[in-house]
Parts: sequence; structure tokens; C-alpha cells
Amino acid sequence: MRSLIALVVFLLLSFSLLAENNFQTDVIKTSAGSLKITFLGHASLIFEFNKQIIYVDPVSKYADYSKLPKADLILITHQHGDHLDQKAIEMIKKNGTKLFCNEASLSITAGGSVLKNGETASYKEIKISAVPAYNIANKSENGEVFHPKGIGNGYVLTFANVNVYIAGDTENIPEMKNLKGIDIAFLPMNLPYTMTPTMVADAVKMFNPKILYPYHTGNTDVNELVKLLKDKKNCEVRIRKMK
Repeated sequence: MRSLIALVVFLLLSFSLLAENNFQTDVIKTSAGSLKITFLGHASLIFEFNKQIIYVDPVSKYADYSKLPKADLILITHQHGDHLDQKAIEMIKKNGTKLFCNEASLSITAGGSVLKNGETASYKEIKISAVPAYNIANKSENGEVFHPKGIGNGYVLTFANVNVYIAGDTENIPEMKNLKGIDIAFLPMNLPYTMTPTMVADAVKMFNPKILYPYHTGNTDVNELVKLLKDKKNCEVRIRKMK
């Protein structure tokens, strides 16, 4: 009974904090309870699962983190300022908060544990797999790609029987063909840093997620992606406020 009361109190508190900020949320059913996804903006997300609060790429520009629940787990895809903000991290950290990041992020945020492409870890009952995230075609004026291979991470998070792919800053890279059983995918879609709608549609065809959330969209017309995938009936495209 006490554990049930504690769970109810936790849910009411987290729901009230997030409702105060008027963010969009979705709830996904898993075999071990509900997974709640809150869309803060750009690449910043919150996942709530079995009383655990998981942040991905928290950045102060997209939310007032002083008004949000404290983090049990923080994941950083890479070191760029629209994905890694030490101020936001300090606002949501508490005793025992676990942070996983790529190696280059350690120069900005202390106390993180590095996950390299291909490595796995776990937190409580959540499995975490770091996967490649990089550019092939999109380059800066000096000819260098914006996100070189082997530096940044995407993550596959397993919540009971539901696999969530958070791509980070990437293009439709060949390694996406290795993704299996992805239920939910977050794919970035803005030039020149990540993908065009056509690239995102190609990525979807590589690993066939059941639900697609385009994120990190900038000024890209998301309706173009919807048109490109209109005949792919086994993938639901969900548009949320994720500029």
C-alpha cells in the first residue's frame, strides 16, 4: 500500500510540474507499465518509466529546468551547445543522478560515464545502446562534415518490450540497417546539419519504426516528410513541437 501511495504521489508531482510548462506529451503502453514522453523542444526530451525520470539533451533554451522534475538518468548525444548545456544539467541533477555521454562531452560536463558507438549499459531496468551518429554529405564551408564519424552518439533505449531510437545529429547512415525491432524513432531533419525529408524517409525504410517523431526540425517543412511516407502504412508519423 505504501509503495502504491508513493507511486501516485510521484506521478501527480511530475505531471503537475510538466503541465505547468504546457509541453506536449504522449503515453506509450509497454509490458511493464506506461512510458510517458514529453517533448521539450529541438532535441530535448523527457521519458518517464516506472518512477524513473530520463532526460535526453537538456538545454535551457527549450525549457525552464528549475521547474521540471529532477533527473534519475541523463543522456547526452554529443557536445554541441544545442544538445549539451551544463546549466540545464545542474538544475536537474540530484544525488545519484547518472549521466551517459560521448567522450567529447566530458570537457564540458564533469562526472559523466562515456559510451562509445557500439557500447551498451543499463540503468535500473532500462537498457542503453550507443549507436553511430554522423554526417556523410553535409559539410561546412571548409569541407569538413558537421558531425564526424565516431564522435557523437545516437541511443537505443529499451523500456520493457518497447525499443526507442533517439538518433542524435546524423544523416541516413548505413548503420541504420542494423537497427532491429525499433518501435519509436526520433530522427533529426534540418539542413545543413542533419537530414532532408527525403533522407529521413530513406532512413525509415532502412529499419521500419512503428512510430516516427521528426525532431530537431528547424525550419524544415515537416509536411513534406508526411507526404513522402503517406504510403508507408506500418509507420505512423507523429508531429510534435520539436523545432
